[in-house]
Amino acid sequence: MQQLSETLQIDNKDAILKIGRALSSGTRLKILHLLLQGEKDVTRVARHLGGTEANASAQIKILYEAGLLECRYEPGQHGLKKISKTKVKRITIDLD
Repeated sequence: MQQLSETLQIDNKDAILKIGRALSSGTRLKILHLLLQGEKDVTRVARHLGGTEANASAQIKILYEAGLLECRYEPGQHGLKKISKTKVKRITIDLD
């Protein structure tokens, strides 16, 4: 399992845009804060947000594609369950 990195340094335009989009949602920020406490499956994330698993999964996908989350699959009661956790605690954006 990968160790949580303290800081993600971003300095390329495409990465800045992707991170900016991922962080532009209050729901996604709530997910990041929740996952800082420890890894959770999509069902627990959805329950915490008071929303659907489909919406939680879509939000997690955006965070994952931005490089902010790690995800893996484990066997569950009804197939596979997706487990997510944060990769970083701090993001630094360098505009130079």
